[in-house]
Amino acid sequence: MANKQLLLNAFNMNCVGHIQHGLWAHPRDRSTEYNTLSYWTDLARTLERGLFDGLFIADILGVYDVYQGNVDVTLRESVQLPVNDPLLLVSAMAAHTRHLGFGVTVNPLSELPYLLARRFSTLDQLTQGRFGWNIVTGYLDSAARALGLPNQIAHDERYDRADEFLEVLYKLLEGSWEDGAVRRDKAARVFADPARVHKVRHQGRYYQVEGYHLSEPSPQRTPVLFQAGTSGRGQLFAARHAEAVFVSGGDKAQVRQSVQSLREAAVRAGRRPEDLKIVLGVTAVTGATTAEAQEKHADYVRYASPEAGLAHFAASLGLDLSHYDLDEPIDFSPPTQSIQSAAAAARQKGWTRRQLLQQYQLGGRHPALVGDAAQVADALQAWVDETGVDGFNLSRTVVPESFVDFVDHVVPELQNRGIYKTAYTEGTLRHKLFGRGDRLPDHHAAAQFRHRVEPASAQADSEAALA
Repeated sequence: MANKQLLLNAFNMNCVGHIQHGLWAHPRDRSTEYNTLSYWTDLARTLERGLFDGLFIADILGVYDVYQGNVDVTLRESVQLPVNDPLLLVSAMAAHTRHLGFGVTVNPLSELPYLLARRFSTLDQLTQGRFGWNIVTGYLDSAARALGLPNQIAHDERYDRADEFLEVLYKLLEGSWEDGAVRRDKAARVFADPARVHKVRHQGRYYQVEGYHLSEPSPQRTPVLFQAGTSGRGQLFAARHAEAVFVSGGDKAQVRQSVQSLREAAVRAGRRPEDLKIVLGVTAVTGATTAEAQEKHADYVRYASPEAGLAHFAASLGLDLSHYDLDEPIDFSPPTQSIQSAAAAARQKGWTRRQLLQQYQLGGRHPALVGDAAQVADALQAWVDETGVDGFNLSRTVVPESFVDFVDHVVPELQNRGIYKTAYTEGTLRHKLFGRGDRLPDHHAAAQFRHRVEPASAQADSEAALA
């Protein structure tokens, strides 16, 4: 699509091994420094140099213990274990950047909406409106058990709970404090106008809340809402709430269908197709020449761990793949509370364990785009043109090398083609993404919880009628 400006996020996680597993062992990889501030602030500066829209930070709360019935491979290869809190990274990176956005994963079912609302408002204030929330509902039985549940909540009920959680959050973030409630009037000794701050009362199926939102309104009030579920129920949730949706898949026809389904669902929910920005997960290995990129890819493959990728995927399915011989057909049919879109894709492809290991050649599920800047840019353009996605979540391989290479080689090529920005737009993350201001639009589900201030003439007529 000519002149369509691509969105670019870096995809990372507050851990050693994220998506492309085993590459932590590469001599040039710094991911074992994940628990230092310099690792993250250096990354943030690199991404801002490349005009990335955001850093998308994944998270999980459990462990991958399905493969072989234990965490042995998970621990040896650091398959998202250990994993630290992603929210605590944001302030430090924000202090070293001016424009980079932050999309941070938090599972609402492990939180209380009253407390999470304050953390979100705080981060949106400290970043001056550059904060986003990636909403996930979890899928790991190990996480459910760690949180005190006997097993994982049923898939669709997780979304039912998340729907209500979002309603409470909207009431707190959008409705508790009116616009103009904060006056900061030292002479009159009025910081906030009591008449314009309201108690939230919510009595629902899953949540009961009575209280004032603890934070004054932040630049965006509600953070930019990201979501990654593409199951039937996940799409309904995205249609109501999400502003950006993360999709995955190596088949363009399948991705195109997901994009169309998501946009159609948004319209049915009373929104517009363009209200959803849809980003695809990709991996890029690039260099100054094709030969250099291919050599780098071959070098990375030597350090990757396909078995670690299989252990990750087994947890996504809720199915122990270690029981199958290399070419034995895998039965993907038993129902689990895992990622339904992953299970559906596995059933459709009919993968064997050997095929899965080949697919995880680089340690992860995202197909690798290997080539010089022009070849990678061609591939990205083809994905946009043939599927309708708006941009990409670029997963890491060797850190920080993979992001530096992309910024140095591919970004200038995309800019030369006129499909990538040459400067940031001023303003909040939401305004940068949509160009329509800082707040959620009036046709979003959150808007119904805002306090509407009547015009003075309408207030006078109302008072006269009451008299």
